[in-house]
Order: sequence, then structure tokens, then C-alpha cells
Amino acid sequence: MNNANDPTYDAEGSALQRHLGYRLTEWREGFARVTLPMSDFIMNRQGLPHVGVHATLLDTAMGYAGCYTGDPAQRQMALTLSLTVNYLDQASGDLLIAEGRMTGGGRRTYFAEGQIIDNSGATIATATGVFRYRSNKFI
Repeated sequence: MNNANDPTYDAEGSALQRHLGYRLTEWREGFARVTLPMSDFIMNRQGLPHVGVHATLLDTAMGYAGCYTGDPAQRQMALTLSLTVNYLDQASGDLLIAEGRMTGGGRRTYFAEGQIIDNSGATIATATGVFRYRSNKFI
């Protein structure tokens, strides 16, 4: 069995994750990193990654950042209550890297911030989000 310090700890991910091909590559207390190789099927009509892809990666990284438990048997899930994305630049590399950081919160709600860079070093987008923990009885 994988442990929570191994980025493959939650490797099965969601159907959307498997479809788009992004991977959780780092996950620890208050932090998560998700990567996605550039490919034709994520591009818009202008040949740029669709902004929905950016929002998905940011939402995913920030969501994971607040849900780390350190124990694969005790999974924590959260729902996105608010997500604000600011688009800053166009990607020029061939890998998108989204990082999320938990910035605060309490027993039921947490706050996070995130950014997407590409492997050329360009900052593509930033985001903030508010998330609500799901009760484990629904997991």
C-alpha cells in the first residue's frame, strides 16, 4: 500500500483526472502540486490551453492542499465554495504545474491560494479559493 508521503497515494484520482492526464506529483500538509503535459486536446481555438483547464488544475491543487491527512485509510474530501482565477500570461512550455497552498481556515472551511507556472518559468495564472470539508459519512 502506498503511504501519504508518496505522490501516488491518491493516484487513482477521478475520472476527469484520468481523462485529462494530470497527476498529483507532491502532497503534504497544506500543499499539493499537480502537473499536466501540454497536448492538443486541452487547447482552445487559438492553440492555447483552455482557461477551464487552468481552473481545473488550480481547483484540484488547492483542494488537495487542504485535505492531506497523512493516512491513506483516513481520506478527507472537500467541496469548492468559491474559486477566483486571474490569468496572467500564456504558456510557452510543454508542462503545466499547479501548486496549491492552504492559507487558513477552521473546522469546516479552509482557504487556499494557488498558481500555475509552466516548465519555462512563466506564471500563467493565480487563484484563491474557499473550500468546505465534507463529512466522512459521505465518503
